[in-house]
Amino acid sequence: MRAGICDMVAVARIINATLVIPELDKRSFWNDSSIFSDVFDEDYFIDALSNDVKIIKMLPTELVTGTRAVKHFRSWSGMDYYQDEIANMWEEYEVIRAAKSDSRLANNNLPLDIQRLRCRACYEALCFAPQIEAMGKLLVNRMRSFGPYIALHLRFEEDMLAFSGCTKDLSSAEADELRIIRENTPYWKEKDIDPIEQRSKGYCPLTPKEVGIFLTALGYPSNTPIYLAAGKIYGGNTHMAELRSRFPILMSKETLASVEELESFGDHASQMAALDYIVSVESDVFIPSYSGNMARAVEGHRRFLGHRKTISPDRKALGRLVDKLEQGILKEGKSLSNRVIELHRRRQGSPRKRKGPISGTKGTERFRSEEPFYVNPLPDCLCKKELPIQVTK
Repeated sequence: MRAGICDMVAVARIINATLVIPELDKRSFWNDSSIFSDVFDEDYFIDALSNDVKIIKMLPTELVTGTRAVKHFRSWSGMDYYQDEIANMWEEYEVIRAAKSDSRLANNNLPLDIQRLRCRACYEALCFAPQIEAMGKLLVNRMRSFGPYIALHLRFEEDMLAFSGCTKDLSSAEADELRIIRENTPYWKEKDIDPIEQRSKGYCPLTPKEVGIFLTALGYPSNTPIYLAAGKIYGGNTHMAELRSRFPILMSKETLASVEELESFGDHASQMAALDYIVSVESDVFIPSYSGNMARAVEGHRRFLGHRKTISPDRKALGRLVDKLEQGILKEGKSLSNRVIELHRRRQGSPRKRKGPISGTKGTERFRSEEPFYVNPLPDCLCKKELPIQVTK
């Protein structure tokens, strides 16, 4: 959502358009009815970008019946596409509606002013609505009362498991239930998925049990406070028991705040996710169990704020290690810990340039393989600090 909104700001600048406040997706798995101003501070967003792009709250009355085009902008496109093909549409149309907003703009090879505009939009202009910011700050303060904390984005949720086809640590009944959900969700294209193959390739989110093993191997003590940034965990206590036994200070929105405090957010998945986003960005360590949209957005935001520690699990390697544990080939202890620590020595959010395309890829796959701009906005949006010149006699 954040990436799509900020890319549309950049596209509006490129094609010299007035941007109408975007409509949020109401057809997703969670069927959230929130509008833009329910999630983001609309007036601040408009004012903060007023020197870059003209933004209005709704289409002017005189243009409601004007000539209009609904356009699927080409994925990962650069300046030439927008300046030529899209900008030329103004000759025939008064309104251009973007059918999709995610991944419409290239990650690399854009002018520096456009890249910096994307960052201004994402990290300065796009603030959450005041009531969300206030509750998020309250949750952060309550979490900090336990000490330095880890924010764990645990994607062991119904939608993720159904979509990915991953069944590790699930019963056969649970696996069947998720398969039926996947088959009945029309816009999920893949239906027949081999869960063993998925996991072997590192495409599955870590299970709560695997996360517990991972955190222990990294050396975190059992009294480490952990904030659970997630929706409803599939299977609830059944699947959370082992993680909770290892790390009993396992908190969430629902345990940190009262029912009354969360009442206005409760039926809105995007607003609840925004609370998790705030607590995750402000955490001492952020660990996602899967590299999905939320995890990527938080990682990029933390990089922008000074490369705060983000540990990205090597799910493929961890899967193999867990299998060896379960087969009795390997035991928890110093040997496992050393291997896990070494695997993740360079996966902790330290400063580095954004990764380019995978060698040998061509066409759309080449652009798709690049590291997303909002995962790592370096170097475009982070100033290089130079040491002061010292003059001596």
